[in-house]
Amino acid sequence: MPDVNYLAVALAALSAFVLGGLWYSPMLFANKWMALSGQSEEKLKSGNAGVIFGGAFVCALIAAFMLALLFEGRVSEVQDAASAGFGIGLAIVAASLGLNYFFERRPLGLWLINGGYFVLQFTIMGAIIGAMG
Repeated sequence: MPDVNYLAVALAALSAFVLGGLWYSPMLFANKWMALSGQSEEKLKSGNAGVIFGGAFVCALIAAFMLALLFEGRVSEVQDAASAGFGIGLAIVAASLGLNYFFERRPLGLWLINGGYFVLQFTIMGAIIGAMG
């Protein structure tokens, strides 16, 4: 069984929600994100919140758990863990989103908003896991 700090994984997953709540709020990118992604307030409110947020939390848990597994025995300093999270967010997650966005001909601004969220999300997750590792 892997030596993973499950509290750190849960807190890292929760941090994705805190960040997302701020990132996709009217204070930051909500209006631009809605315009670029073709969303509207009505469309967003029409979904099943339990399924959406529950599914999103499971995805965040999987990402945080995998990050903790990758760091196990390899990354022990907070700064190193945050840097590794940044690299994963940028070079794996955001770059992979970019592949789809280019072929789907989605707006560059949308990629920057969503990719930026994941870069910051993985940086924060890495810092939490590294601090509690």
